[in-house]
Amino acid sequence: MQGKVWKFGENVDTDLIIAARYLNTSDPKELAKHVMEDSDPSFVSKMNKGDIIVAGENFGCGSSREHAPIAIKASGISAVIAPTFARIFYRNAFNMGLPIFELKEADEINENDTIKIDMDKGEIINITQAKTYKFVPIPPFMQQLVDAGGLIEFAKKELKGDSK
Repeated sequence: MQGKVWKFGENVDTDLIIAARYLNTSDPKELAKHVMEDSDPSFVSKMNKGDIIVAGENFGCGSSREHAPIAIKASGISAVIAPTFARIFYRNAFNMGLPIFELKEADEINENDTIKIDMDKGEIINITQAKTYKFVPIPPFMQQLVDAGGLIEFAKKELKGDSK
C-alpha cells in the first residue's frame, strides 16, 4: 500500500467518519460519498484511491456502527494509521477487510506526506520524510480477515475449504 496522507485528530468518532443521517443505507458506494464529511466536507472530492488516513489516539470511538469502516474502505482509502483505535472499531475494521495499523509515532507523519506500508516487514515508510517506523504487529487471524476481504469472505472460503 502506498498513498498520500490525510490527517485527522484525536478521538475521531464514528459519527465524524459517517454521520448518522446517512445510516439509512448500508450500500458501500453510497456511504463512501459521505465519508469524513463532517470533519472535512470536501474530503471525498480531494482524496484519491489508495490514499491513507493518519489520525490521533482513539480513532473510531463512539458507536459500534459497522458503517464507519465500510464507508472508509468503499471510499478507496487503503488503510488507517493511528496510535490507538477504539476496540469495537478495531474489530469492525478487520471484519470489513479494512487494514488498520497501530503506530505510536503517527503524529510525526504530516498531511500530504507519501507513505508506504510494507506488510511483510511490518514497516511504515514515510517516503516524504525518509523515515521508517515499525507498526504494532497485526494478529495472524486479523491479517487473514484482511487478506480475504473481510469476515464474510473469510467464512465463505472456510466453508469451501479454501482458507489456507
